[in-house]
Amino acid sequence: MPASDDATTAPATIAADRAAALEIFEKTELPTWRRGGFWTTTLRDLKFDELGPREYPAVSSRDELPQVVRDALGDEQFAGLIVQRGASVIYSEVADDLPAGVIACTLEQAMADHGELTTKYYAKRIGHGEGKFTAANAALWSGGAFFYVPANTEVEKPFQVVNVIDEPGVAQYGRTLAIVDTSGKGIFREYNLAPDIEGQALHSGATEIFVEPNGWAKVKTFQDWGSGEVYDISTKRVAIARDAHARWFPIHLGGHLTKQTLDIVTADRGADMRHNGLYFTQGDELLDLFTTDLHESGDTTGDTVWKGAATGKSKASYEGLIEIREGCQNSHTYLQTHTLMLSKDAKVDAIPSLIVKTDDVSASHGGTVGEVDEHQVFYMRTRGISRQDAIRILVEGFFEPVIEQFEDEALETLVRERIQGKLAEASDDIASYAATK
Repeated sequence: MPASDDATTAPATIAADRAAALEIFEKTELPTWRRGGFWTTTLRDLKFDELGPREYPAVSSRDELPQVVRDALGDEQFAGLIVQRGASVIYSEVADDLPAGVIACTLEQAMADHGELTTKYYAKRIGHGEGKFTAANAALWSGGAFFYVPANTEVEKPFQVVNVIDEPGVAQYGRTLAIVDTSGKGIFREYNLAPDIEGQALHSGATEIFVEPNGWAKVKTFQDWGSGEVYDISTKRVAIARDAHARWFPIHLGGHLTKQTLDIVTADRGADMRHNGLYFTQGDELLDLFTTDLHESGDTTGDTVWKGAATGKSKASYEGLIEIREGCQNSHTYLQTHTLMLSKDAKVDAIPSLIVKTDDVSASHGGTVGEVDEHQVFYMRTRGISRQDAIRILVEGFFEPVIEQFEDEALETLVRERIQGKLAEASDDIASYAATK
């Protein structure tokens, strides 16, 4: 679908959406999430009324970006790069060798310059009526990121958006919309980053990605909010059309309280998805993830694998749902989740579940929560490896089958280094736990 120069459709649509969303936002209380008696996630400690959007000036080069962003990006080249600090897009760049018709810009700019295209997709998978924080995002987002790959076009370099919070008191409402049109190919990365700030901050994000018929997409969402008191309450959805394929790699490596809904939708026949995620919690972090493998049509396939680890007094809850709707025969999918306990005080829930409303499908799930295998530790110690190094090697090896599927050297290095750092930071806790074995 060609980009449109309609500059009136999108502003009118977004204004109506913002007004409706604001009304819901103002009338809705802060939520508490309860999950079948297993888990409660509450925002009772969030000083929501003390947080607000904050504007920042633009910068002219990567060298002027916050250090946490520079460290994550290095000197990698992108098809398009959008960096949002607080409520402001402070930096953007677009490769000068992109194929014709490719778009990489702020979402605000896309609304102004490509109104028909953006309104075709905007808010079609994340509605403002889903709760206080989806309404807040719809009403209050600014800047944002928009990426578009035209039909029959392959873009080899990744599109990159970075949401950064580097001061307390900030409420950030980041919004990303990305589209791979018919028979196109694209790679999308979203990094959510913060240094170790002192004080509260909030990121309430919304990400919609659409892969049109026979399209192909890789999606990589990386979160590391540091050890500060950053709350992340976000919704992300990937929709896959007929005979299209998407691989999504969510990575959660830091955040005081994270409550995310991550849904991948095989929306038409022949759609295929692979959803491979990982997380590592430490200290007093709370991570609450709900993912859905939703089949809206028959003759669709999917596979979901999550791996996690928990140290300190952290809490990690992962619920993965397979939902196959009526009339979706010949759908085939599998979900598995595996978590390592590395501390006596950490708590983990793994809750795979099924909703199947038709026959002639294959859908199954499995989940494990366990400790490091003491037989493997003993074997490695007999080979002269210390217990601490043995555990480090085993944990790194536990995550490696997911990491190596990124096919992204920069991201693989970033994730491996962060896992190594988290293991080092939790070494005393892990050692004291090991001493009880």
